[in-house]
Amino acid sequence: MSDAVGRRDFLKIGAAAGGGLLIGVALPGRATRVAAATRSAFAPSAFVRIGADDLVTVIVGKAEMGQGVYTSLAMLVAEDLEADWSKLRVESAPVDPAYNHASFGIQMTGGSSSVSSEWERMRRAGATARVMLVAAAARSWGVDAASCRAEKGFVLHAASGRRSSYGALAEAAASQEPPVNVPLKDPADFKILGRPMPRLDTPSKVDGTAQFAGDVNLPGMLVALVLRPPVFGATVVKVDAARAKAVPGVKAVATIPQGVAVAATGFWAARKGREALVVEWSAAPAGAVASTDALQQEYAALAKTPGLVATNRGDAAAALTGAAKTLSTEYDVPFLAHAMMEPLSCVVDLRADRCEIWTGTQFQTGDRDAAAKRTGLRPEDVQIHTTLLGGGFGRRATPSHDFVTEAVEVAKAVKVPVKVLWTREDDLRGGYYRPMWHDRISGGLDANGSLVAWSHTIVGQSLLAGTPFEDGIKNGIDDSSVEGAADMPYAVPNLRVELHSPRSNVPVLWWRSVGHSHTAFVVESFLDEMAEAAGRDPLEMRRALLENEPRTRRVLDLAAERAGWGQALAPGRARGLAVHASFGSLVAQVAEVSLAGSGVRVHRVVCAIDCGRIVNPDTIAAQLEGAVAFGLSAVLYGEITIKDGRVEQSNFHDYPILRMNEMPQVEVHIVPSDAKPGGVGEPGVPPLAPAVINAIAVLTGRRIRHLPVRPQDLGLA
Repeated sequence: MSDAVGRRDFLKIGAAAGGGLLIGVALPGRATRVAAATRSAFAPSAFVRIGADDLVTVIVGKAEMGQGVYTSLAMLVAEDLEADWSKLRVESAPVDPAYNHASFGIQMTGGSSSVSSEWERMRRAGATARVMLVAAAARSWGVDAASCRAEKGFVLHAASGRRSSYGALAEAAASQEPPVNVPLKDPADFKILGRPMPRLDTPSKVDGTAQFAGDVNLPGMLVALVLRPPVFGATVVKVDAARAKAVPGVKAVATIPQGVAVAATGFWAARKGREALVVEWSAAPAGAVASTDALQQEYAALAKTPGLVATNRGDAAAALTGAAKTLSTEYDVPFLAHAMMEPLSCVVDLRADRCEIWTGTQFQTGDRDAAAKRTGLRPEDVQIHTTLLGGGFGRRATPSHDFVTEAVEVAKAVKVPVKVLWTREDDLRGGYYRPMWHDRISGGLDANGSLVAWSHTIVGQSLLAGTPFEDGIKNGIDDSSVEGAADMPYAVPNLRVELHSPRSNVPVLWWRSVGHSHTAFVVESFLDEMAEAAGRDPLEMRRALLENEPRTRRVLDLAAERAGWGQALAPGRARGLAVHASFGSLVAQVAEVSLAGSGVRVHRVVCAIDCGRIVNPDTIAAQLEGAVAFGLSAVLYGEITIKDGRVEQSNFHDYPILRMNEMPQVEVHIVPSDAKPGGVGEPGVPPLAPAVINAIAVLTGRRIRHLPVRPQDLGLA
């Protein structure tokens, strides 16, 4: 067969392979390979498959890392398919252009864009299947298709009382020519979308059958750990592996580009073998970061010099000069680790003519192509099985494809299937952090206390430089560095935002909410400072500046109302608020805090969100609850520091995350909206830090301008 397979032939192939109806929507190129892939339980070939057993399989090209995407995307299909939810199941898609992200052109998961990018495509896949099933039933009954309807996995003909299940109709439906541009349901008729639905991945996670990369075991497989350079950029000079090879169970020691790998019959033997290695490393490269303290001083000095202009409205400098009152200050945030629940792992079975990889990845296309390049194979001979991910937050979407290519190098060296595991220490010290940032900011008020000037200089590493996305840097400006600041919604007449993007050998990567994770902290904290200087209520000042932003103001008002803004609190407690737009959604949060022991205690966080069209309200609530926990960990504890060129933190004893007994009560309120779907996984993180910091300022009278919060910041040390 050639690649030029017609739609009818493709459906016939799918029906033969799957015993039912297979629907492919906008499936570009390589149809032969895609269709053939349906014969494999690991690589179904399109978005919807309906078997003779009435099971509806939704093939999802996104990674499920706890955000609920398997369920959300299945809901999109089920709605327009009129499916029986109890008969739905989900499979992870193979790597193929059919599953490429609509905006980014590669198969990937990120940017809180899974629902927004698939809103129409997945619904259309369901609608196409429904129309074909109805047509098959009508033809077999000799009636007009318009007199039939689909409902909960059946096609019904009310006049005759006939009904047929989808499974019974699948083979007949597969013989039809797929209709073009089928109509989608009116949202007023939704039965599934917008309603809480049980997650499809929960049962397997409860009974232990869910498969993560670390669960994969192959015949003859070895487990490997890699000793990586203690300083970023260093390389192996000499290895003494004698003691490592003497450890029982160790089968191989190999030098690879990333360091030295020890492969053994199990994890513990590999770990003991790695500990026994004696390795001489090269010195740190010229210009390497010696310490984060020195880097902070460098950034602060740079912030005092002119940067590249990201936004310029009016004349901020002149407005500051003529302002009745001005305020200037500086903010700092540290490097942060992703610290996923599941550290990185990757299984590779490399053969002479093919390579199979099992891993939790957010970058399927790039990882596949990188593995092909390392092995010398064609991309189509490399198969990636995307397992479930125990968290990602961006760490599993690396442009360098580090954990995949490293595992491939180990497999090449040991010449048997291998599972490369990262320990928590490897993960925290192995690189890729949210960048460290320094902000210098000035604001001006007129005689009436109105904000008339805002000048903001941002200093920090570019996330896009040196990556395949570098063309996203326009005129030297990396938008991911200034997002949330250069495009803030407040109607300040004179606004200027400048950027410095110094290079560093510390590897950085997008971290949950990307640039918004630092700009929201600075913008929303400084806005409270300006409100205090003006003698105005922070809510009132924001509302005035958002007169032309009704969606943002509606979210802000809802959070404030539900939190009881302006009402008395118990002694020793205070509230702070923040609102921020990111990833097509708007989130406002009000935090209620007190001091406890040597730190701050967050008792309650009220969240309001407008994320456009709602898919699963339970998922929205869960993601905002998780965002509060994630964001609060960074506010109270998160900090990666470097001393003598080495990362100082190694595990949760010195890189703590929020404990269960520290988790605040979280209330989530969803604003009904007809806007197109926005993100949910990331937008809940940015407002959390400023809401907490603003509450602390009210409570203690102390303004904290750096993270994480330390006891001395609270007057407790």
